[in-house]
Amino acid sequence: MATRYWIVSLPIQNNSSPSSLWSRLQESISKHSFDTPLYRFNIPNLRVGTLDSLLALSDDLLKNNSFIEGVSHKIRRQIEELEKVSGVVSSSLTVDGVPVDSYLTRFLWDEAKYPTMSLLREIVDGIHTQIAKIEDDLKVRVAEYNNVRSQLNAINRKQTGSLAVRDLSNLVKPEDIVTSEHLTTLLAIVPKYSQKDWLASYETLSTYVVPRSSKKLYEDNEYALYTVMLFSRDADNFRTKARERAFQIRDFEYNSETQESRKQELEKLMQDQERFRSSLLQWCYTSYGEVFISWMHFCAVRIFAESILRYGLPPSFLSAVLSPSVKSEKKVRSILEGLCDSSNSTYWKTEDEGPVSGFGADADAHPYVSFTINLI
Repeated sequence: MATRYWIVSLPIQNNSSPSSLWSRLQESISKHSFDTPLYRFNIPNLRVGTLDSLLALSDDLLKNNSFIEGVSHKIRRQIEELEKVSGVVSSSLTVDGVPVDSYLTRFLWDEAKYPTMSLLREIVDGIHTQIAKIEDDLKVRVAEYNNVRSQLNAINRKQTGSLAVRDLSNLVKPEDIVTSEHLTTLLAIVPKYSQKDWLASYETLSTYVVPRSSKKLYEDNEYALYTVMLFSRDADNFRTKARERAFQIRDFEYNSETQESRKQELEKLMQDQERFRSSLLQWCYTSYGEVFISWMHFCAVRIFAESILRYGLPPSFLSAVLSPSVKSEKKVRSILEGLCDSSNSTYWKTEDEGPVSGFGADADAHPYVSFTINLI
């Protein structure tokens, strides 16, 4: 699929017709740039309105196109991210059931959605309002999804981080903790390189430590997790002495209800994440199609308005879609320019043959209306 297209319009001279100009364009492209796809871009007779209204509209066309194109790309990137996260094989996006590029190259105006008797300003403003609402909805839905992801990531960090910070509840079993009226069990985080030091010294860190009570429960890349049993009244003193030797005593209390609650919370968050992800992905598929349809109708209005301001009334121009390769661009530009009358061509050139900026230009000006759209 091509990702970059030109939408152009060529003026129809008095001694020509749309069909004859189209034939000349087809013949020139096939002869001199046969690898350049070429399609008609069918635009209905829209309501022109006054020259002042067209001039006022022209100021907003480029800005609105950038906005619509930006929202389209945001949704596409969100789809790609969601598909990657979920392991879904990325598929070609469709608009009304057809591939995106096919919708563009076979564009047909939707009279029911955009009545041709409406003012051009009304059509453009309606499209802008619709796209702005979709963008707002996207922000809300992405925020909901990211909020759940952040909560899950926070839990995962606690479960997968180093022993110095991670949640220990899934590493400690009930039988590892001995608690009585006078005895308590502490959990010590010992640097891996200090394990011999721990085993040799823990019994003497304070007076009331139960001999040979330390047991290693777990080890990661940096630390080892040990238990130690001692008299409850000596716990604070043991913590202080352990800290002086770079042993960290982690506060921990085993509670089966808390364990079950955390498990349920994790399961709910995982379900919520999948629900939000699936919902957001489906919404993005649908909304991308809506945005693309609106974008192509906007492009039709734009090429129509720019052509009227360039060529005058009554409307007499041929619009087309091309997708030249980078190496063919200069040749295709020359072909298009050759199909414009010489006076118009001279008018849009400077004395040194360099291009000048023209109405609504998002690139160099040409003796015909042209702008580029990027699908990705």
